[in-house]
Amino acid sequence: MEELAAASGISKLAIEEAEASQVFANTDVTDRLRSIFESKGVLFLGAGQDDAGAGPGLRLRQAFQDEGIRPQNLNATNDD
Repeated sequence: MEELAAASGISKLAIEEAEASQVFANTDVTDRLRSIFESKGVLFLGAGQDDAGAGPGLRLRQAFQDEGIRPQNLNATNDD
């Protein structure tokens, strides 16, 4: 909780209130929390946005690294 509070600039009390709430009244808090989670790879899914067509939820972004061309493989044929 301390790490989330420090990263978002939101007090621990405000985060606890957001966690306990059924309806989020303070959109500034929820928008900032969502931004922090998205920057860490969390995807927020609306209804029907997942592969199974289920309801809203969360998913971790799959890591994708395009390593490009390794320096030892650079040559005139791949020089674009």
